[in-house]
Amino acid sequence: MQMLRKFIGYYRPHLGLFAADMLCALLVAGCGMFYPLITRQIINRYVPGRDIGMIAASGAALLGVYALRAALNWFIQYYGHVMGVRMTVDIRKDAFDHLQRLPFAYFDRARSGTIMSRIVNDTFEIAELAHHGPEDLFISAATLAGSFAILSRASLPLTLIIFSCVPFLVWFAASRRVSLSRASMRSRVEIGEVNADLENSISGARVSRAYGASAHELEKFQDGNESYATARAVQYRAMAWFFSGTGLILDALALVALISGGLFACLGKIDMGDFAAYLLFVGLFTEPVKKLVNFIEQLQTGMSGFVRVQELLAEKPEDDAPGAADVDAGGIRGDILFDGVTFRYGEGRHVLKDLTLEIRAGQTVALVGPSGGGKSTLCHLLPRFYDLEAGRILLDGADIAKYTRGSLRGCIGIVQQDTFLFAGSVRDNIAYGNFAATDAEIVAAAKLAKIHDFVDSLPDKYGTFVGERGVTLSGGQRQRLSIARIFLKNPPILILDEATSALDNATELAIQQALDELSAGRTTLVVAHRLSTVLNADKIAVVSEDGISEQGTHGELIAAGGAYAALWNAQSEARGGSGSGAGSETGGA
Repeated sequence: MQMLRKFIGYYRPHLGLFAADMLCALLVAGCGMFYPLITRQIINRYVPGRDIGMIAASGAALLGVYALRAALNWFIQYYGHVMGVRMTVDIRKDAFDHLQRLPFAYFDRARSGTIMSRIVNDTFEIAELAHHGPEDLFISAATLAGSFAILSRASLPLTLIIFSCVPFLVWFAASRRVSLSRASMRSRVEIGEVNADLENSISGARVSRAYGASAHELEKFQDGNESYATARAVQYRAMAWFFSGTGLILDALALVALISGGLFACLGKIDMGDFAAYLLFVGLFTEPVKKLVNFIEQLQTGMSGFVRVQELLAEKPEDDAPGAADVDAGGIRGDILFDGVTFRYGEGRHVLKDLTLEIRAGQTVALVGPSGGGKSTLCHLLPRFYDLEAGRILLDGADIAKYTRGSLRGCIGIVQQDTFLFAGSVRDNIAYGNFAATDAEIVAAAKLAKIHDFVDSLPDKYGTFVGERGVTLSGGQRQRLSIARIFLKNPPILILDEATSALDNATELAIQQALDELSAGRTTLVVAHRLSTVLNADKIAVVSEDGISEQGTHGELIAAGGAYAALWNAQSEARGGSGSGAGSETGGA
Protein backbone atom coordinates (compact mmCIF):
# COMPACT_ATOMS: atom_id res chain seq x y z
CA MET A 1 0.00 0.00 0.00
CA GLN A 2 2.84 2.37 0.83
CA MET A 3 4.42 1.63 -2.56
CA LEU A 4 1.09 2.39 -4.26
CA ARG A 5 0.84 5.73 -2.43
CA LYS A 6 4.29 6.67 -3.64
CA PHE A 7 3.31 5.78 -7.19
CA ILE A 8 0.11 7.84 -6.99
CA GLY A 9 2.18 10.77 -5.71
CA TYR A 10 3.77 11.13 -9.15
CA TYR A 11 0.36 12.05 -10.60
CA ARG A 12 0.11 15.25 -8.52
CA PRO A 13 2.09 17.58 -10.85
CA HIS A 14 -0.05 16.37 -13.78
CA LEU A 15 -3.51 16.35 -12.21
CA GLY A 16 -5.02 18.62 -14.89
CA LEU A 17 -3.94 16.34 -17.71
CA PHE A 18 -4.90 13.28 -15.70
CA ALA A 19 -8.41 14.64 -15.05
CA ALA A 20 -8.87 15.44 -18.74
CA ASP A 21 -7.70 11.94 -19.67
CA MET A 22 -10.14 10.33 -17.21
CA LEU A 23 -13.00 12.52 -18.45
CA CYS A 24 -12.31 11.42 -22.02
CA ALA A 25 -12.15 7.80 -20.83
CA LEU A 26 -15.58 8.20 -19.17
CA LEU A 27 -17.05 9.65 -22.36
CA VAL A 28 -15.52 6.82 -24.41
CA ALA A 29 -17.21 4.32 -22.09
CA GLY A 30 -20.50 6.19 -22.52
CA CYS A 31 -20.15 6.20 -26.30
CA GLY A 32 -19.90 2.41 -26.24
CA MET A 33 -23.39 2.16 -24.72
CA PHE A 34 -25.17 3.73 -27.68
CA TYR A 35 -24.88 0.90 -30.19
CA PRO A 36 -26.74 -1.76 -28.15
CA LEU A 37 -29.41 0.75 -27.09
CA ILE A 38 -30.04 2.00 -30.62
CA THR A 39 -29.99 -1.59 -31.95
CA ARG A 40 -32.68 -2.48 -29.42
CA GLN A 41 -34.83 0.47 -30.53
CA ILE A 42 -34.42 -0.37 -34.23
CA ILE A 43 -35.37 -4.04 -33.71
CA ASN A 44 -38.26 -3.39 -31.31
CA ARG A 45 -39.81 -0.23 -32.83
CA TYR A 46 -38.41 1.10 -36.09
CA VAL A 47 -38.26 -2.17 -38.09
CA PRO A 48 -41.77 -3.35 -37.08
CA GLY A 49 -43.07 0.17 -37.75
CA ARG A 50 -41.18 0.43 -41.05
CA ASP A 51 -39.88 3.85 -39.88
CA ILE A 52 -37.09 4.34 -42.42
CA GLY A 53 -36.53 7.93 -41.33
CA MET A 54 -35.77 6.95 -37.73
CA ILE A 55 -33.53 4.13 -38.90
CA ALA A 56 -31.55 6.65 -40.97
CA ALA A 57 -31.52 9.15 -38.09
CA SER A 58 -30.29 6.43 -35.74
CA GLY A 59 -27.48 5.62 -38.18
CA ALA A 60 -26.51 9.30 -38.40
CA ALA A 61 -26.56 9.57 -34.61
CA LEU A 62 -24.29 6.55 -34.28
CA LEU A 63 -21.94 8.02 -36.88
CA GLY A 64 -21.69 11.19 -34.80
CA VAL A 65 -21.03 9.14 -31.66
CA TYR A 66 -18.27 7.23 -33.46
CA ALA A 67 -16.67 10.49 -34.64
CA LEU A 68 -16.76 11.82 -31.08
CA ARG A 69 -15.27 8.57 -29.76
CA ALA A 70 -12.46 8.76 -32.36
CA ALA A 71 -11.61 12.30 -31.22
CA LEU A 72 -11.68 11.25 -27.57
CA ASN A 73 -9.46 8.24 -28.30
CA TRP A 74 -7.01 10.51 -30.11
CA PHE A 75 -6.80 12.70 -27.02
CA ILE A 76 -6.35 9.65 -24.76
CA GLN A 77 -3.68 8.09 -26.97
CA TYR A 78 -1.68 11.29 -27.38
CA TYR A 79 -2.04 13.20 -24.12
CA GLY A 80 -2.33 10.04 -22.03
CA HIS A 81 1.04 8.87 -23.30
CA VAL A 82 2.45 12.37 -22.84
CA MET A 83 1.36 12.27 -19.21
CA GLY A 84 2.98 8.85 -18.78
CA VAL A 85 6.23 10.11 -20.30
CA ARG A 86 6.22 13.19 -18.07
CA MET A 87 5.78 10.98 -15.02
CA THR A 88 8.65 8.82 -16.27
CA VAL A 89 10.79 11.92 -16.59
CA ASP A 90 9.96 12.85 -12.98
CA ILE A 91 10.78 9.36 -11.72
CA ARG A 92 14.04 9.22 -13.70
CA LYS A 93 14.99 12.67 -12.43
CA ASP A 94 14.40 11.59 -8.83
CA ALA A 95 16.37 8.39 -9.40
CA PHE A 96 19.30 10.14 -11.08
CA ASP A 97 19.34 12.95 -8.53
CA HIS A 98 19.42 10.37 -5.75
CA LEU A 99 22.14 8.48 -7.60
CA GLN A 100 24.33 11.59 -7.55
CA ARG A 101 24.07 11.69 -3.76
CA LEU A 102 24.81 8.05 -3.04
CA PRO A 103 28.10 7.23 -1.29
CA PHE A 104 30.99 5.67 -3.18
CA ALA A 105 30.42 2.48 -1.21
CA TYR A 106 27.20 1.93 -3.19
CA PHE A 107 29.04 2.15 -6.51
CA ASP A 108 31.69 -0.21 -5.19
CA ARG A 109 29.11 -2.99 -4.95
CA ALA A 110 26.56 -2.06 -7.67
CA ARG A 111 27.01 -2.73 -11.39
CA SER A 112 26.50 0.27 -13.64
CA GLY A 113 24.51 -1.75 -16.21
CA THR A 114 22.07 -2.83 -13.49
CA ILE A 115 21.64 0.77 -12.36
CA MET A 116 21.02 1.83 -15.97
CA SER A 117 18.40 -0.91 -16.33
CA ARG A 118 16.50 0.43 -13.32
CA ILE A 119 16.54 4.00 -14.56
CA VAL A 120 15.82 3.29 -18.25
CA ASN A 121 14.07 -0.08 -18.75
CA ASP A 122 12.03 -0.24 -15.57
CA THR A 123 10.76 3.33 -15.86
CA PHE A 124 9.45 2.60 -19.37
CA GLU A 125 7.10 -0.03 -17.94
CA ILE A 126 6.15 2.44 -15.22
CA ALA A 127 5.14 4.95 -17.92
CA GLU A 128 2.92 2.36 -19.61
CA LEU A 129 1.23 1.59 -16.29
CA ALA A 130 0.87 5.30 -15.44
CA HIS A 131 -0.98 5.94 -18.69
CA HIS A 132 -2.96 2.77 -19.43
CA GLY A 133 -3.57 1.58 -15.87
CA PRO A 134 -5.99 4.20 -14.49
CA GLU A 135 -7.49 4.73 -17.92
CA ASP A 136 -8.29 1.03 -18.47
CA LEU A 137 -9.51 0.67 -14.91
CA PHE A 138 -11.78 3.71 -15.21
CA ILE A 139 -13.22 2.74 -18.61
CA SER A 140 -13.82 -0.81 -17.40
CA ALA A 141 -15.56 0.26 -14.19
CA ALA A 142 -17.74 2.80 -16.01
CA THR A 143 -18.67 0.35 -18.76
CA LEU A 144 -19.50 -2.44 -16.32
CA ALA A 145 -21.61 -0.13 -14.16
CA GLY A 146 -23.42 1.28 -17.18
CA SER A 147 -24.02 -2.16 -18.64
CA PHE A 148 -25.40 -3.48 -15.38
CA ALA A 149 -27.74 -0.51 -14.97
CA ILE A 150 -29.13 -0.76 -18.51
CA LEU A 151 -29.43 -4.54 -18.57
CA SER A 152 -31.12 -4.59 -15.15
CA ARG A 153 -33.95 -2.40 -16.45
CA ALA A 154 -34.67 -4.99 -19.15
CA SER A 155 -34.37 -8.09 -16.94
CA LEU A 156 -32.78 -8.11 -13.51
CA PRO A 157 -32.78 -11.95 -13.15
CA LEU A 158 -30.99 -12.43 -16.48
CA THR A 159 -28.53 -9.68 -15.61
CA LEU A 160 -27.71 -11.31 -12.27
CA ILE A 161 -27.17 -14.67 -14.00
CA ILE A 162 -24.67 -13.11 -16.42
CA PHE A 163 -22.87 -11.08 -13.77
CA SER A 164 -22.57 -14.14 -11.53
CA CYS A 165 -19.56 -15.16 -13.68
CA VAL A 166 -17.60 -12.10 -12.57
CA PRO A 167 -16.57 -13.45 -9.11
CA PHE A 168 -15.02 -16.50 -10.78
CA LEU A 169 -12.99 -14.20 -13.00
CA VAL A 170 -11.84 -12.07 -10.06
CA TRP A 171 -10.91 -15.16 -8.05
CA PHE A 172 -8.86 -16.62 -10.90
CA ALA A 173 -7.05 -13.33 -11.62
CA ALA A 174 -6.21 -12.88 -7.93
CA SER A 175 -4.95 -16.45 -7.61
CA ARG A 176 -2.54 -16.05 -10.52
CA ARG A 177 -1.35 -12.57 -9.50
CA VAL A 178 1.43 -13.69 -7.14
CA SER A 179 3.11 -16.03 -9.64
CA LEU A 180 2.84 -13.36 -12.34
CA SER A 181 4.42 -10.77 -10.03
CA ARG A 182 7.32 -13.05 -9.07
CA ALA A 183 7.99 -13.97 -12.69
CA SER A 184 7.92 -10.32 -13.72
CA MET A 185 10.39 -9.32 -10.98
CA ARG A 186 12.79 -12.13 -11.87
CA SER A 187 12.67 -11.09 -15.50
CA ARG A 188 13.59 -7.50 -14.54
CA VAL A 189 16.54 -8.69 -12.45
CA GLU A 190 17.87 -10.81 -15.31
CA ILE A 191 17.59 -8.04 -17.92
CA GLY A 192 19.50 -5.81 -15.49
CA GLU A 193 22.29 -8.39 -15.36
CA VAL A 194 22.35 -8.67 -19.17
CA ASN A 195 22.67 -4.87 -19.42
CA ALA A 196 25.47 -4.92 -16.86
CA ASP A 197 27.40 -7.60 -18.78
CA LEU A 198 26.85 -5.74 -22.04
CA GLU A 199 28.07 -2.44 -20.62
CA ASN A 200 31.11 -4.16 -19.15
CA SER A 201 31.97 -5.91 -22.43
CA ILE A 202 31.63 -2.72 -24.48
CA SER A 203 33.80 -0.75 -22.03
CA GLY A 204 36.47 -3.46 -22.10
CA ALA A 205 36.32 -4.14 -25.85
CA ARG A 206 39.96 -3.23 -26.42
CA VAL A 207 41.15 -5.47 -23.61
CA SER A 208 39.10 -8.44 -24.78
CA ARG A 209 40.33 -8.02 -28.37
CA ALA A 210 43.93 -7.65 -27.21
CA TYR A 211 43.71 -10.93 -25.32
CA GLY A 212 41.74 -12.70 -28.04
CA ALA A 213 38.88 -13.11 -25.57
CA SER A 214 35.99 -12.29 -27.88
CA ALA A 215 34.73 -15.87 -27.73
CA HIS A 216 34.91 -15.79 -23.92
CA GLU A 217 32.95 -12.52 -23.81
CA LEU A 218 30.36 -13.96 -26.19
CA GLU A 219 30.01 -17.05 -24.03
CA LYS A 220 29.66 -14.95 -20.88
CA PHE A 221 27.07 -12.72 -22.52
CA GLN A 222 25.20 -15.74 -23.86
CA ASP A 223 25.05 -17.26 -20.37
CA GLY A 224 23.35 -14.10 -19.13
CA ASN A 225 21.16 -14.02 -22.20
CA GLU A 226 20.05 -17.61 -21.58
CA SER A 227 19.25 -16.79 -17.96
CA TYR A 228 17.15 -13.90 -19.19
CA ALA A 229 15.42 -16.17 -21.73
CA THR A 230 14.65 -18.67 -18.96
CA ALA A 231 13.23 -15.94 -16.74
CA ARG A 232 11.11 -14.61 -19.60
CA ALA A 233 9.88 -18.13 -20.35
CA VAL A 234 8.73 -18.45 -16.74
CA GLN A 235 7.02 -15.07 -17.02
CA TYR A 236 5.34 -16.02 -20.29
CA ARG A 237 4.19 -19.33 -18.79
CA ALA A 238 2.55 -17.40 -15.94
CA MET A 239 1.01 -15.03 -18.49
CA ALA A 240 -0.20 -17.97 -20.60
CA TRP A 241 -2.04 -19.49 -17.63
CA PHE A 242 -3.39 -16.08 -16.72
CA PHE A 243 -4.74 -15.10 -20.15
CA SER A 244 -5.93 -18.56 -21.22
CA GLY A 245 -7.81 -19.00 -17.93
CA THR A 246 -9.45 -15.59 -18.08
CA GLY A 247 -10.23 -16.15 -21.76
CA LEU A 248 -12.01 -19.40 -20.90
CA ILE A 249 -14.11 -17.68 -18.24
CA LEU A 250 -15.04 -14.90 -20.68
CA ASP A 251 -16.06 -17.46 -23.30
CA ALA A 252 -18.17 -19.20 -20.65
CA LEU A 253 -19.76 -15.84 -19.83
CA ALA A 254 -20.74 -15.33 -23.49
CA LEU A 255 -22.15 -18.86 -23.58
CA VAL A 256 -24.20 -18.26 -20.40
CA ALA A 257 -25.56 -15.06 -21.93
CA LEU A 258 -26.53 -16.80 -25.17
CA ILE A 259 -28.25 -19.80 -23.55
CA SER A 260 -29.89 -17.84 -20.71
CA GLY A 261 -31.04 -15.07 -23.05
CA GLY A 262 -32.43 -17.64 -25.49
CA LEU A 263 -34.39 -19.37 -22.72
CA PHE A 264 -35.73 -16.07 -21.38
CA ALA A 265 -36.81 -15.10 -24.93
CA CYS A 266 -38.52 -18.46 -25.45
CA LEU A 267 -40.38 -18.03 -22.16
CA GLY A 268 -41.49 -14.54 -23.15
CA LYS A 269 -39.56 -12.87 -20.35
CA ILE A 270 -37.76 -10.59 -22.85
CA ASP A 271 -38.51 -9.59 -26.45
CA MET A 272 -36.18 -10.05 -29.43
CA GLY A 273 -34.86 -6.51 -29.20
CA ASP A 274 -33.84 -7.05 -25.58
CA PHE A 275 -32.31 -10.42 -26.51
CA ALA A 276 -30.20 -8.77 -29.27
CA ALA A 277 -29.27 -5.93 -26.92
CA TYR A 278 -28.19 -8.49 -24.29
CA LEU A 279 -25.90 -10.24 -26.69
CA LEU A 280 -24.39 -6.92 -27.79
CA PHE A 281 -24.01 -5.76 -24.20
CA VAL A 282 -22.29 -9.02 -23.29
CA GLY A 283 -19.82 -8.33 -26.10
CA LEU A 284 -19.46 -4.81 -24.72
CA PHE A 285 -19.18 -6.27 -21.23
CA THR A 286 -16.32 -8.62 -22.12
CA GLU A 287 -14.14 -5.77 -23.42
CA PRO A 288 -13.83 -3.97 -20.07
CA VAL A 289 -13.28 -7.34 -18.39
CA LYS A 290 -10.41 -7.98 -20.80
CA LYS A 291 -9.09 -4.53 -19.97
CA LEU A 292 -9.24 -5.41 -16.30
CA VAL A 293 -7.32 -8.61 -16.99
CA ASN A 294 -4.72 -6.67 -18.98
CA PHE A 295 -4.59 -4.11 -16.19
CA ILE A 296 -3.69 -6.78 -13.64
CA GLU A 297 -0.84 -8.03 -15.86
CA GLN A 298 0.30 -4.47 -16.55
CA LEU A 299 0.08 -3.64 -12.85
CA GLN A 300 2.48 -6.47 -12.00
CA THR A 301 4.94 -5.48 -14.71
CA GLY A 302 4.83 -1.75 -13.98
CA MET A 303 4.87 -2.08 -10.21
CA SER A 304 7.78 -4.54 -10.27
CA GLY A 305 9.71 -1.89 -12.20
CA PHE A 306 8.58 0.79 -9.73
CA VAL A 307 9.67 -1.39 -6.79
CA ARG A 308 13.15 -1.72 -8.33
CA VAL A 309 13.39 2.04 -8.76
CA GLN A 310 12.22 2.53 -5.18
CA GLU A 311 14.91 0.12 -4.00
CA LEU A 312 17.43 2.46 -5.58
CA LEU A 313 15.76 5.48 -3.96
CA ALA A 314 15.81 3.67 -0.60
CA GLU A 315 19.62 3.52 -0.62
CA LYS A 316 20.92 5.89 2.02
CA PRO A 317 22.52 8.96 0.41
CA GLU A 318 25.53 10.86 1.59
CA ASP A 319 24.44 13.26 4.28
CA ASP A 320 25.96 16.28 5.94
CA ALA A 321 26.06 16.78 9.69
CA PRO A 322 23.21 18.88 11.13
CA GLY A 323 24.20 22.53 10.82
CA ALA A 324 27.13 21.74 8.52
CA ALA A 325 28.75 24.88 7.11
CA ASP A 326 30.22 25.56 3.68
CA VAL A 327 33.98 25.78 3.37
CA ASP A 328 35.22 29.26 2.54
CA ALA A 329 37.49 28.29 -0.36
CA GLY A 330 39.08 31.72 -0.47
CA GLY A 331 40.02 31.57 3.21
CA ILE A 332 41.52 28.07 3.22
CA ARG A 333 45.21 27.94 4.22
CA GLY A 334 45.55 24.19 3.67
CA ASP A 335 46.74 22.82 7.02
CA ILE A 336 45.65 19.15 7.20
CA LEU A 337 45.82 16.71 10.09
CA PHE A 338 44.88 13.04 9.90
CA ASP A 339 44.31 12.32 13.58
CA GLY A 340 44.02 8.67 14.65
CA VAL A 341 42.26 7.71 11.42
CA THR A 342 40.84 4.17 11.26
CA PHE A 343 38.98 2.88 8.19
CA ARG A 344 37.93 -0.26 6.36
CA TYR A 345 35.75 -1.00 3.35
CA GLY A 346 32.49 -2.61 4.47
CA GLU A 347 33.15 -5.54 6.76
CA GLY A 348 36.66 -6.24 5.42
CA ARG A 349 39.96 -5.87 7.21
CA HIS A 350 41.17 -2.47 8.38
CA VAL A 351 43.01 -0.63 5.61
CA LEU A 352 44.05 2.17 7.96
CA LYS A 353 44.32 1.89 11.73
CA ASP A 354 45.02 4.76 14.11
CA LEU A 355 46.98 6.67 11.46
CA THR A 356 48.22 10.17 12.24
CA LEU A 357 49.81 12.49 9.69
CA GLU A 358 50.25 16.27 9.69
CA ILE A 359 50.53 18.32 6.50
CA ARG A 360 51.28 22.03 6.72
CA ALA A 361 49.80 24.62 4.40
CA GLY A 362 51.64 24.80 1.07
CA GLN A 363 53.61 21.60 1.70
CA THR A 364 53.96 18.77 -0.80
CA VAL A 365 53.70 15.50 1.05
CA ALA A 366 54.32 12.21 -0.75
CA LEU A 367 52.73 8.94 0.33
CA VAL A 368 54.77 5.86 -0.56
CA GLY A 369 54.78 2.25 0.46
CA PRO A 370 53.60 -1.21 -0.60
CA SER A 371 50.44 -1.72 -2.66
CA GLY A 372 47.35 -2.09 -0.52
CA GLY A 373 48.89 -0.09 2.31
CA GLY A 374 46.14 2.54 2.21
CA LYS A 375 47.77 5.41 0.28
CA SER A 376 44.91 5.97 -2.15
CA THR A 377 42.39 5.29 0.59
CA LEU A 378 43.88 8.14 2.61
CA CYS A 379 43.38 10.43 -0.38
CA HIS A 380 39.75 9.32 -0.73
CA LEU A 381 39.05 10.11 2.91
CA LEU A 382 40.12 13.76 2.65
CA PRO A 383 37.25 14.77 0.31
CA ARG A 384 34.95 12.46 2.33
CA PHE A 385 34.29 9.96 -0.42
CA TYR A 386 34.05 7.55 2.53
CA ASP A 387 33.37 8.18 6.23
CA LEU A 388 35.82 7.24 8.95
CA GLU A 389 35.31 4.39 11.35
CA ALA A 390 37.30 6.25 14.00
CA GLY A 391 39.49 9.34 14.30
CA ARG A 392 39.10 12.65 12.52
CA ILE A 393 40.55 14.76 9.75
CA LEU A 394 41.15 18.45 10.43
CA LEU A 395 41.34 21.19 7.81
CA ASP A 396 42.82 24.40 9.23
CA GLY A 397 41.99 23.05 12.67
CA ALA A 398 38.32 22.25 11.95
CA ASP A 399 36.90 18.74 11.59
CA ILE A 400 35.94 18.22 7.93
CA ALA A 401 32.84 16.32 9.10
CA LYS A 402 31.42 19.72 10.09
CA TYR A 403 31.60 20.95 6.50
CA THR A 404 29.21 20.20 3.67
CA ARG A 405 30.67 17.60 1.35
CA GLY A 406 30.04 19.67 -1.77
CA SER A 407 31.91 22.73 -0.53
CA LEU A 408 34.74 20.57 0.86
CA ARG A 409 35.24 18.84 -2.49
CA GLY A 410 35.15 22.21 -4.18
CA CYS A 411 38.40 23.03 -2.37
CA ILE A 412 40.18 19.88 -3.53
CA GLY A 413 41.51 19.02 -6.96
CA ILE A 414 42.25 15.39 -7.83
CA VAL A 415 44.43 14.04 -10.64
CA GLN A 416 44.32 10.24 -10.81
CA GLN A 417 46.22 7.60 -12.72
CA ASP A 418 43.06 6.42 -14.48
CA THR A 419 41.90 9.64 -16.10
CA PHE A 420 38.21 9.72 -16.99
CA LEU A 421 37.04 11.91 -19.86
CA PHE A 422 33.39 12.33 -20.73
CA ALA A 423 32.04 11.69 -24.22
CA GLY A 424 32.11 15.30 -25.40
CA SER A 425 34.43 17.95 -26.75
CA VAL A 426 37.81 19.02 -25.43
CA ARG A 427 36.15 22.22 -24.21
CA ASP A 428 33.43 20.28 -22.37
CA ASN A 429 35.99 18.16 -20.52
CA ILE A 430 38.21 21.04 -19.43
CA ALA A 431 35.13 23.03 -18.37
CA TYR A 432 34.41 20.39 -15.71
CA GLY A 433 36.84 22.37 -13.61
CA ASN A 434 34.55 25.41 -13.73
CA PHE A 435 31.35 25.36 -15.76
CA ALA A 436 31.14 29.15 -15.61
CA ALA A 437 34.59 29.61 -17.23
CA THR A 438 34.94 31.62 -20.41
CA ASP A 439 36.64 30.28 -23.55
CA ALA A 440 39.66 32.47 -22.73
CA GLU A 441 39.95 30.91 -19.26
CA ILE A 442 39.67 27.40 -20.74
CA VAL A 443 42.46 28.19 -23.21
CA ALA A 444 44.60 29.65 -20.43
CA ALA A 445 44.15 26.47 -18.36
CA ALA A 446 45.09 24.34 -21.38
CA LYS A 447 48.27 26.36 -21.87
CA LEU A 448 49.25 25.87 -18.24
CA ALA A 449 48.70 22.13 -18.67
CA LYS A 450 50.88 22.13 -21.82
CA ILE A 451 48.02 20.82 -23.98
CA HIS A 452 46.99 23.96 -25.91
CA ASP A 453 49.34 23.45 -28.87
CA PHE A 454 48.01 19.95 -29.42
CA VAL A 455 44.38 21.06 -29.15
CA ASP A 456 45.04 23.94 -31.53
CA SER A 457 46.26 21.43 -34.13
CA LEU A 458 43.01 19.44 -34.05
CA PRO A 459 40.48 19.90 -36.89
CA ASP A 460 37.81 21.43 -34.62
CA LYS A 461 40.27 22.66 -32.00
CA TYR A 462 38.48 22.91 -28.62
CA GLY A 463 35.27 21.64 -30.19
CA THR A 464 36.88 18.32 -31.16
CA PHE A 465 34.99 15.25 -29.93
CA VAL A 466 37.25 13.07 -27.76
CA GLY A 467 35.23 9.85 -27.99
CA GLU A 468 33.84 7.77 -25.16
CA ARG A 469 36.20 7.96 -22.17
CA GLY A 470 38.58 10.01 -24.37
CA VAL A 471 39.43 6.99 -26.52
CA THR A 472 40.74 9.13 -29.41
CA LEU A 473 43.51 10.60 -27.22
CA SER A 474 46.72 9.13 -25.87
CA GLY A 475 47.26 8.55 -22.16
CA GLY A 476 49.43 11.63 -21.85
CA GLN A 477 46.91 13.82 -23.68
CA ARG A 478 44.09 12.63 -21.46
CA GLN A 479 46.20 13.29 -18.39
CA ARG A 480 46.99 16.83 -19.54
CA LEU A 481 43.31 17.53 -20.09
CA SER A 482 42.61 16.39 -16.53
CA ILE A 483 45.38 18.69 -15.31
CA ALA A 484 43.83 21.55 -17.29
CA ARG A 485 40.59 20.89 -15.40
CA ILE A 486 42.39 21.38 -12.10
CA PHE A 487 44.09 24.58 -13.28
CA LEU A 488 40.64 25.87 -14.19
CA LYS A 489 39.21 24.80 -10.83
CA ASN A 490 42.16 26.40 -9.00
CA PRO A 491 41.67 24.62 -5.64
CA PRO A 492 43.82 25.33 -2.57
CA ILE A 493 44.40 21.58 -1.97
CA LEU A 494 45.67 19.12 -4.56
CA ILE A 495 45.72 15.31 -4.61
CA LEU A 496 47.93 13.54 -7.18
CA ASP A 497 47.08 9.85 -7.01
CA GLU A 498 49.79 8.09 -9.07
CA ALA A 499 49.13 10.67 -11.77
CA THR A 500 52.11 9.67 -13.95
CA SER A 501 52.66 5.99 -13.14
CA ALA A 502 50.99 4.76 -16.36
CA LEU A 503 53.01 7.01 -18.68
CA ASP A 504 56.27 6.52 -20.51
CA ASN A 505 59.37 8.36 -19.28
CA ALA A 506 59.27 11.18 -21.85
CA THR A 507 55.57 11.83 -21.32
CA GLU A 508 56.00 11.52 -17.57
CA LEU A 509 58.66 14.23 -17.60
CA ALA A 510 56.39 16.62 -19.51
CA ILE A 511 53.41 15.87 -17.29
CA GLN A 512 55.54 16.18 -14.16
CA GLN A 513 56.54 19.71 -15.18
CA ALA A 514 52.86 20.62 -15.52
CA LEU A 515 52.14 19.03 -12.13
CA ASP A 516 54.98 20.95 -10.52
CA GLU A 517 53.46 24.19 -11.80
CA LEU A 518 50.04 23.04 -10.62
CA SER A 519 51.35 22.22 -7.13
CA ALA A 520 53.07 25.56 -6.60
CA GLY A 521 51.54 27.37 -3.64
CA ARG A 522 49.05 24.59 -2.88
CA THR A 523 48.90 21.95 -0.19
CA THR A 524 49.64 18.83 -2.20
CA LEU A 525 49.21 15.18 -1.36
CA VAL A 526 51.07 12.87 -3.77
CA VAL A 527 50.69 9.10 -4.06
CA ALA A 528 53.65 7.66 -5.92
CA HIS A 529 55.03 4.27 -6.86
CA ARG A 530 58.12 5.64 -8.58
CA LEU A 531 60.10 7.29 -5.81
CA SER A 532 62.13 9.29 -8.32
CA THR A 533 59.05 11.52 -8.85
CA VAL A 534 58.90 12.67 -5.22
CA LEU A 535 62.53 13.44 -4.42
CA ASN A 536 61.77 17.12 -3.86
CA ALA A 537 58.69 16.61 -1.67
CA ASP A 538 58.71 18.58 1.57
CA LYS A 539 57.84 15.38 3.40
CA ILE A 540 57.67 11.71 2.44
CA ALA A 541 55.50 9.40 4.53
CA VAL A 542 55.76 5.62 4.29
CA VAL A 543 52.26 4.16 4.67
CA SER A 544 51.86 0.55 5.74
CA GLU A 545 49.27 -1.63 7.48
CA ASP A 546 50.62 -0.30 10.78
CA GLY A 547 50.07 3.35 9.84
CA ILE A 548 52.90 5.80 9.12
CA SER A 549 56.02 3.76 9.69
CA GLU A 550 58.40 6.67 9.02
CA GLN A 551 58.40 10.17 7.56
CA GLY A 552 60.85 12.86 6.59
CA THR A 553 62.64 14.26 3.54
CA HIS A 554 64.24 11.97 1.00
CA GLY A 555 67.69 12.57 2.45
CA GLU A 556 66.57 11.98 6.03
CA LEU A 557 64.82 8.72 5.17
CA ILE A 558 67.76 7.40 3.15
CA ALA A 559 70.06 8.20 6.06
CA ALA A 560 67.71 6.40 8.46
CA GLY A 561 68.10 3.19 6.43
CA GLY A 562 64.55 2.01 7.07
CA ALA A 563 61.64 0.93 4.88
CA TYR A 564 61.94 3.91 2.52
CA ALA A 565 65.64 3.31 1.96
CA ALA A 566 64.91 -0.34 1.15
CA LEU A 567 62.27 0.71 -1.39
CA TRP A 568 64.62 3.27 -2.92
CA ASN A 569 67.46 0.78 -3.24
CA ALA A 570 65.17 -1.84 -4.77
CA GLN A 571 63.92 0.62 -7.40
CA SER A 572 67.44 1.88 -8.08
CA GLU A 573 68.68 -1.66 -8.71
CA ALA A 574 65.71 -2.27 -11.00
CA ARG A 575 66.75 0.81 -12.99
CA GLY A 576 70.31 -0.47 -13.13
CA GLY A 577 71.71 2.18 -10.81
CA SER A 578 73.40 2.15 -7.42
CA GLY A 579 71.07 2.51 -4.51
CA SER A 580 73.56 4.00 -2.07
CA GLY A 581 75.08 6.31 -4.66
CA ALA A 582 71.71 7.64 -5.71
CA GLY A 583 70.83 8.14 -2.10
CA SER A 584 73.95 10.09 -1.26
CA GLU A 585 73.73 12.28 -4.38
CA THR A 586 70.20 13.35 -3.60
CA GLY A 587 70.44 13.28 0.13
CA GLY A 588 69.88 17.01 0.41
CA ALA A 589 66.98 17.11 -2.05
